[in-house]
Amino acid sequence: MVGYDFVPFVEWGTGVEWTLMKVGQILAIVVMLLLTLAYILLFDRKVWAAVQMRKGPNVVGPFGTLQSFADFFKFVLKEIVIPAGANKTVFLLAPLLTFTLAFAAWAVVPIAPGWVISDLNVGILYLFAISSLGVYGIIMGGWASNSKYPFLGSLRSAAQMVSYEVSIGLVIITVLLVVGSMNLGAIVDAQSGGLHTWHAFKFLNVTEPATVAVGVVLFVMFVVFFVSALAETNRPPFDLPEAESELVAGYQVEYSSTPYLLFMIGEYLNIVLMCALITLLFLGGWHLPWGAVNDPWLGFLVFYVKLWLVFFVFAMVKAIVPRFRYDQLMRIGWKIFLPTSLVAVVLVAAYVVFGRGAA
Repeated sequence: MVGYDFVPFVEWGTGVEWTLMKVGQILAIVVMLLLTLAYILLFDRKVWAAVQMRKGPNVVGPFGTLQSFADFFKFVLKEIVIPAGANKTVFLLAPLLTFTLAFAAWAVVPIAPGWVISDLNVGILYLFAISSLGVYGIIMGGWASNSKYPFLGSLRSAAQMVSYEVSIGLVIITVLLVVGSMNLGAIVDAQSGGLHTWHAFKFLNVTEPATVAVGVVLFVMFVVFFVSALAETNRPPFDLPEAESELVAGYQVEYSSTPYLLFMIGEYLNIVLMCALITLLFLGGWHLPWGAVNDPWLGFLVFYVKLWLVFFVFAMVKAIVPRFRYDQLMRIGWKIFLPTSLVAVVLVAAYVVFGRGAA
Protein backbone atom coordinates (compact mmCIF):
# COMPACT_ATOMS: atom_id res chain seq x y z
CA MET A 1 0.00 0.00 0.00
CA VAL A 2 1.24 3.49 -0.85
CA GLY A 3 2.22 5.45 2.25
CA TYR A 4 0.38 8.59 3.25
CA ASP A 5 3.12 10.70 4.74
CA PHE A 6 3.60 14.46 4.56
CA VAL A 7 6.74 14.06 2.42
CA PRO A 8 6.21 10.63 0.80
CA PHE A 9 8.98 10.91 -1.81
CA VAL A 10 11.80 12.13 0.41
CA GLU A 11 14.05 9.69 2.21
CA TRP A 12 14.39 11.09 5.72
CA GLY A 13 17.12 9.84 7.98
CA THR A 14 16.57 8.51 11.44
CA GLY A 15 17.19 10.40 14.63
CA VAL A 16 17.25 14.20 14.61
CA GLU A 17 15.96 14.70 11.03
CA TRP A 18 13.01 12.36 11.51
CA THR A 19 12.18 13.95 14.87
CA LEU A 20 12.27 17.48 13.44
CA MET A 21 10.05 16.43 10.55
CA LYS A 22 7.46 14.89 12.85
CA VAL A 23 7.54 17.84 15.26
CA GLY A 24 6.95 20.18 12.33
CA GLN A 25 4.03 18.09 11.12
CA ILE A 26 2.49 17.99 14.58
CA LEU A 27 2.85 21.74 15.06
CA ALA A 28 1.29 22.40 11.65
CA ILE A 29 -1.72 20.20 12.49
CA VAL A 30 -2.10 21.72 15.98
CA VAL A 31 -2.01 25.30 14.66
CA MET A 32 -4.50 24.45 11.92
CA LEU A 33 -6.84 22.79 14.40
CA LEU A 34 -6.68 25.67 16.90
CA LEU A 35 -7.44 28.24 14.19
CA THR A 36 -10.25 26.04 12.89
CA LEU A 37 -11.67 25.78 16.41
CA ALA A 38 -11.59 29.55 16.84
CA TYR A 39 -13.67 30.19 13.76
CA ILE A 40 -15.85 27.10 13.95
CA LEU A 41 -16.94 28.19 17.44
CA LEU A 42 -17.73 31.66 16.08
CA PHE A 43 -19.58 30.06 13.16
CA ASP A 44 -21.59 27.92 15.58
CA ARG A 45 -22.68 31.01 17.51
CA LYS A 46 -23.45 32.93 14.31
CA VAL A 47 -25.65 30.15 12.91
CA TRP A 48 -27.51 29.84 16.21
CA ALA A 49 -28.02 33.61 16.28
CA ALA A 50 -29.21 33.72 12.66
CA VAL A 51 -31.83 31.04 13.28
CA GLN A 52 -33.11 33.13 16.22
CA MET A 53 -32.94 36.32 14.08
CA ARG A 54 -30.09 37.81 16.12
CA LYS A 55 -26.68 39.11 15.06
CA GLY A 56 -24.55 37.02 17.39
CA PRO A 57 -20.97 38.13 18.23
CA ASN A 58 -20.38 41.34 16.25
CA VAL A 59 -18.29 43.72 18.41
CA VAL A 60 -14.77 42.29 18.77
CA GLY A 61 -13.10 42.69 15.38
CA PRO A 62 -14.80 43.10 12.00
CA PHE A 63 -18.19 41.33 12.19
CA GLY A 64 -17.06 39.72 15.46
CA THR A 65 -14.26 37.71 13.82
CA LEU A 66 -11.92 38.15 16.81
CA GLN A 67 -14.48 37.12 19.45
CA SER A 68 -13.00 33.65 19.95
CA PHE A 69 -9.52 35.10 20.53
CA ALA A 70 -10.90 37.55 23.09
CA ASP A 71 -12.63 34.65 24.88
CA PHE A 72 -9.37 32.70 24.82
CA PHE A 73 -7.40 35.45 26.54
CA LYS A 74 -10.22 35.95 29.03
CA PHE A 75 -10.09 32.29 30.08
CA VAL A 76 -6.29 32.18 30.20
CA LEU A 77 -5.96 35.33 32.34
CA LYS A 78 -8.69 34.48 34.86
CA GLU A 79 -7.83 32.99 38.24
CA ILE A 80 -8.09 29.21 38.54
CA VAL A 81 -10.62 28.43 41.27
CA ILE A 82 -10.65 24.92 42.76
CA PRO A 83 -13.50 23.95 45.14
CA ALA A 84 -12.36 23.37 48.70
CA GLY A 85 -13.71 19.81 48.84
CA ALA A 86 -12.35 18.75 45.44
CA ASN A 87 -9.57 16.28 44.81
CA LYS A 88 -7.18 18.88 43.41
CA THR A 89 -4.89 16.49 41.51
CA VAL A 90 -7.67 14.65 39.70
CA PHE A 91 -9.61 17.90 39.27
CA LEU A 92 -6.76 19.39 37.21
CA LEU A 93 -5.80 16.16 35.44
CA ALA A 94 -9.32 15.66 34.03
CA PRO A 95 -9.38 18.61 31.57
CA LEU A 96 -5.72 17.99 30.68
CA LEU A 97 -6.54 14.37 29.80
CA THR A 98 -9.54 15.42 27.68
CA PHE A 99 -7.44 18.03 25.88
CA THR A 100 -4.51 15.66 25.21
CA LEU A 101 -6.63 12.76 23.94
CA ALA A 102 -8.62 15.07 21.66
CA PHE A 103 -5.41 16.14 19.91
CA ALA A 104 -3.91 12.61 19.91
CA ALA A 105 -6.79 11.28 17.83
CA TRP A 106 -5.74 13.47 14.90
CA ALA A 107 -2.42 11.64 14.51
CA VAL A 108 -3.95 9.15 12.03
CA VAL A 109 -6.46 11.42 10.27
CA PRO A 110 -5.40 12.23 6.67
CA ILE A 111 -6.37 15.74 5.59
CA ALA A 112 -5.15 15.56 1.98
CA PRO A 113 -3.32 13.12 -0.33
CA GLY A 114 -0.08 12.33 1.48
CA TRP A 115 -0.80 14.62 4.44
CA VAL A 116 -1.02 12.61 7.64
CA ILE A 117 1.21 12.42 10.69
CA SER A 118 1.12 8.64 11.09
CA ASP A 119 -0.11 6.39 8.30
CA LEU A 120 -1.32 3.40 10.32
CA ASN A 121 -2.88 0.46 8.52
CA VAL A 122 -5.04 0.06 11.64
CA GLY A 123 -5.89 3.75 11.95
CA ILE A 124 -9.55 3.00 12.69
CA LEU A 125 -8.57 0.83 15.66
CA TYR A 126 -6.37 3.63 16.95
CA LEU A 127 -9.32 6.05 16.78
CA PHE A 128 -11.52 3.53 18.60
CA ALA A 129 -8.94 3.27 21.39
CA ILE A 130 -8.51 7.05 21.78
CA SER A 131 -12.24 7.78 21.69
CA SER A 132 -12.89 5.09 24.30
CA LEU A 133 -10.38 6.74 26.64
CA GLY A 134 -11.99 10.15 26.17
CA VAL A 135 -14.81 9.41 28.59
CA TYR A 136 -12.33 9.12 31.47
CA GLY A 137 -11.60 12.85 31.47
CA ILE A 138 -15.29 13.63 31.92
CA ILE A 139 -15.77 10.99 34.64
CA MET A 140 -12.68 12.21 36.51
CA GLY A 141 -13.86 15.82 36.31
CA GLY A 142 -17.33 14.97 37.59
CA TRP A 143 -16.07 12.81 40.45
CA ALA A 144 -13.22 15.10 41.55
CA SER A 145 -15.51 18.14 41.78
CA ASN A 146 -17.16 16.60 44.88
CA SER A 147 -20.57 17.98 43.88
CA LYS A 148 -23.77 16.20 42.92
CA TYR A 149 -24.42 18.04 39.65
CA PRO A 150 -21.00 17.32 38.08
CA PHE A 151 -21.20 13.73 39.31
CA LEU A 152 -24.62 13.18 37.72
CA GLY A 153 -23.39 14.78 34.52
CA SER A 154 -20.35 12.52 34.36
CA LEU A 155 -22.48 9.41 34.94
CA ARG A 156 -24.81 10.48 32.16
CA SER A 157 -21.88 11.06 29.87
CA ALA A 158 -20.37 7.64 30.58
CA ALA A 159 -23.64 5.85 29.77
CA GLN A 160 -24.28 8.00 26.70
CA MET A 161 -20.82 7.74 25.16
CA VAL A 162 -20.58 3.98 25.73
CA SER A 163 -24.05 3.47 24.23
CA TYR A 164 -23.37 5.34 21.03
CA GLU A 165 -19.79 4.13 20.60
CA VAL A 166 -21.29 0.69 19.97
CA SER A 167 -23.41 2.01 17.10
CA ILE A 168 -20.52 4.04 15.68
CA GLY A 169 -18.27 0.98 15.76
CA LEU A 170 -20.78 -1.18 13.90
CA VAL A 171 -21.37 1.53 11.31
CA ILE A 172 -17.63 1.82 10.65
CA ILE A 173 -17.46 -1.99 10.28
CA THR A 174 -19.86 -1.76 7.33
CA VAL A 175 -17.48 0.67 5.61
CA LEU A 176 -14.46 -1.49 6.40
CA LEU A 177 -16.18 -4.53 4.92
CA VAL A 178 -16.86 -2.73 1.65
CA VAL A 179 -13.35 -1.26 1.35
CA GLY A 180 -11.37 -4.15 2.80
CA SER A 181 -8.95 -1.94 4.73
CA MET A 182 -8.72 -0.14 8.07
CA ASN A 183 -6.43 2.57 6.66
CA LEU A 184 -8.26 5.90 6.40
CA GLY A 185 -6.28 6.88 3.29
CA ALA A 186 -7.30 3.66 1.55
CA ILE A 187 -10.94 4.26 2.54
CA VAL A 188 -10.80 7.69 0.87
CA ASP A 189 -9.12 6.31 -2.26
CA ALA A 190 -11.90 3.74 -2.58
CA GLN A 191 -14.26 6.71 -3.14
CA SER A 192 -12.19 8.41 -5.85
CA GLY A 193 -14.39 7.46 -8.82
CA GLY A 194 -16.96 10.22 -8.39
CA LEU A 195 -20.16 10.86 -6.45
CA HIS A 196 -21.58 7.38 -7.11
CA THR A 197 -18.54 5.81 -5.40
CA TRP A 198 -18.90 7.85 -2.19
CA HIS A 199 -20.27 5.52 0.46
CA ALA A 200 -23.14 7.87 1.35
CA PHE A 201 -24.27 7.95 -2.31
CA LYS A 202 -23.23 4.51 -3.55
CA PHE A 203 -26.90 3.78 -4.33
CA LEU A 204 -26.57 6.15 -7.35
CA ASN A 205 -24.57 3.46 -9.19
CA VAL A 206 -27.67 2.15 -10.99
CA THR A 207 -25.69 -0.08 -13.36
CA GLU A 208 -25.20 -2.69 -10.63
CA PRO A 209 -28.30 -3.74 -8.63
CA ALA A 210 -26.21 -5.30 -5.83
CA THR A 211 -24.25 -2.07 -5.43
CA VAL A 212 -27.48 -0.06 -5.31
CA ALA A 213 -28.79 -2.32 -2.55
CA VAL A 214 -25.66 -2.04 -0.43
CA GLY A 215 -25.60 1.68 -1.20
CA VAL A 216 -29.02 2.08 0.41
CA VAL A 217 -27.70 0.27 3.50
CA LEU A 218 -24.63 2.53 3.60
CA PHE A 219 -26.80 5.65 3.28
CA VAL A 220 -28.81 4.51 6.31
CA MET A 221 -25.51 3.92 8.12
CA PHE A 222 -24.43 7.43 7.15
CA VAL A 223 -27.52 8.84 8.87
CA VAL A 224 -26.98 6.59 11.92
CA PHE A 225 -23.34 7.68 12.14
CA PHE A 226 -24.30 11.36 11.94
CA VAL A 227 -26.86 11.12 14.74
CA SER A 228 -24.54 8.93 16.84
CA ALA A 229 -21.77 11.51 16.37
CA LEU A 230 -24.08 14.16 17.83
CA ALA A 231 -24.69 11.96 20.87
CA GLU A 232 -21.05 10.90 21.21
CA THR A 233 -19.88 14.54 21.35
CA ASN A 234 -22.70 15.72 23.66
CA ARG A 235 -24.09 18.03 20.99
CA PRO A 236 -27.74 19.15 21.10
CA PRO A 237 -30.27 17.59 21.01
CA PHE A 238 -28.24 15.04 23.03
CA ASP A 239 -26.43 17.41 25.44
CA LEU A 240 -27.71 15.61 28.54
CA PRO A 241 -24.31 15.45 30.36
CA GLU A 242 -24.13 19.26 30.48
CA ALA A 243 -27.85 20.05 30.56
CA GLU A 244 -28.11 23.60 31.88
CA SER A 245 -31.79 23.34 32.81
CA GLU A 246 -31.38 20.60 35.42
CA LEU A 247 -27.61 20.15 35.97
CA VAL A 248 -26.55 23.82 35.69
CA ALA A 249 -23.66 22.81 33.39
CA GLY A 250 -23.11 19.16 34.19
CA TYR A 251 -19.67 17.67 34.66
CA GLN A 252 -17.87 21.01 34.14
CA VAL A 253 -19.99 23.22 36.41
CA GLU A 254 -17.20 23.64 39.00
CA TYR A 255 -14.58 24.51 36.38
CA SER A 256 -13.47 27.98 35.37
CA SER A 257 -10.57 29.72 33.69
CA THR A 258 -7.99 27.55 31.88
CA PRO A 259 -9.29 24.11 33.02
CA TYR A 260 -12.72 24.99 31.62
CA LEU A 261 -11.05 26.17 28.40
CA LEU A 262 -9.27 22.80 28.08
CA PHE A 263 -12.58 20.99 28.45
CA MET A 264 -14.15 23.22 25.80
CA ILE A 265 -11.24 22.76 23.36
CA GLY A 266 -11.39 18.99 23.87
CA GLU A 267 -15.13 18.92 23.27
CA TYR A 268 -14.98 20.98 20.08
CA LEU A 269 -11.96 19.04 18.82
CA ASN A 270 -14.01 15.87 19.13
CA ILE A 271 -16.83 17.54 17.21
CA VAL A 272 -14.45 18.54 14.41
CA LEU A 273 -13.01 14.99 14.45
CA MET A 274 -16.48 13.54 13.93
CA CYS A 275 -17.06 15.95 11.04
CA ALA A 276 -13.74 14.82 9.55
CA LEU A 277 -14.64 11.13 9.95
CA ILE A 278 -18.01 11.66 8.27
CA THR A 279 -16.17 13.34 5.40
CA LEU A 280 -13.55 10.60 5.12
CA LEU A 281 -15.82 7.58 5.57
CA PHE A 282 -18.91 8.63 3.64
CA LEU A 283 -18.36 11.82 1.62
CA GLY A 284 -15.30 11.00 -0.44
CA GLY A 285 -12.70 12.73 1.71
CA TRP A 286 -10.66 15.09 -0.48
CA HIS A 287 -12.13 13.80 -3.78
CA LEU A 288 -14.52 15.85 -5.87
CA PRO A 289 -17.97 14.60 -6.98
CA TRP A 290 -16.77 14.30 -10.58
CA GLY A 291 -13.43 12.62 -10.02
CA ALA A 292 -10.27 12.02 -8.01
CA VAL A 293 -8.00 14.72 -6.58
CA ASN A 294 -4.28 14.00 -6.38
CA ASP A 295 -2.92 17.49 -5.65
CA PRO A 296 -2.38 17.88 -1.87
CA TRP A 297 -3.33 21.56 -1.67
CA LEU A 298 -6.51 21.15 -3.71
CA GLY A 299 -7.30 18.00 -1.75
CA PHE A 300 -6.90 19.83 1.54
CA LEU A 301 -9.19 22.63 0.33
CA VAL A 302 -11.89 20.15 -0.76
CA PHE A 303 -11.62 18.22 2.52
CA TYR A 304 -11.77 21.46 4.56
CA VAL A 305 -14.86 22.73 2.73
CA LYS A 306 -16.65 19.41 3.25
CA LEU A 307 -15.75 19.46 6.94
CA TRP A 308 -17.30 22.93 7.32
CA LEU A 309 -20.44 21.85 5.45
CA VAL A 310 -20.88 18.89 7.79
CA PHE A 311 -20.38 21.17 10.80
CA PHE A 312 -23.00 23.55 9.37
CA VAL A 313 -25.52 20.71 9.64
CA PHE A 314 -24.31 20.09 13.21
CA ALA A 315 -24.93 23.78 13.97
CA MET A 316 -28.39 23.77 12.39
CA VAL A 317 -29.39 20.72 14.42
CA LYS A 318 -28.29 22.53 17.58
CA ALA A 319 -30.36 25.56 16.63
CA ILE A 320 -33.64 23.94 15.56
CA VAL A 321 -34.04 20.53 17.29
CA PRO A 322 -35.35 20.44 20.90
CA ARG A 323 -33.43 18.38 23.44
CA PHE A 324 -34.40 14.74 23.98
CA ARG A 325 -35.23 13.26 27.35
CA TYR A 326 -32.67 10.85 28.76
CA ASP A 327 -34.91 7.80 28.32
CA GLN A 328 -35.46 8.78 24.67
CA LEU A 329 -31.71 9.10 24.20
CA MET A 330 -31.09 5.60 25.52
CA ARG A 331 -34.01 4.14 23.59
CA ILE A 332 -32.70 5.48 20.29
CA GLY A 333 -29.23 4.09 20.96
CA TRP A 334 -30.13 0.60 22.18
CA LYS A 335 -33.50 -0.15 20.58
CA ILE A 336 -33.10 1.51 17.18
CA PHE A 337 -29.49 2.17 16.22
CA LEU A 338 -27.95 -1.00 17.65
CA PRO A 339 -30.34 -3.47 15.91
CA THR A 340 -30.25 -1.44 12.70
CA SER A 341 -26.45 -1.35 12.56
CA LEU A 342 -26.23 -5.08 13.40
CA VAL A 343 -28.55 -5.93 10.52
CA ALA A 344 -26.52 -3.63 8.26
CA VAL A 345 -23.28 -5.45 9.16
CA VAL A 346 -24.88 -8.77 8.21
CA LEU A 347 -26.23 -7.41 4.90
CA VAL A 348 -22.94 -5.77 3.91
CA ALA A 349 -20.99 -8.90 4.88
CA ALA A 350 -23.31 -10.94 2.65
CA TYR A 351 -22.70 -8.47 -0.17
CA VAL A 352 -18.94 -8.78 0.27
CA VAL A 353 -19.02 -12.60 0.29
CA PHE A 354 -21.66 -13.27 -2.36
CA GLY A 355 -21.82 -10.02 -4.33
CA ARG A 356 -19.14 -7.77 -5.75
CA GLY A 357 -17.50 -6.47 -2.55
CA ALA A 358 -13.89 -5.48 -2.30
CA ALA A 359 -12.79 -8.03 0.27
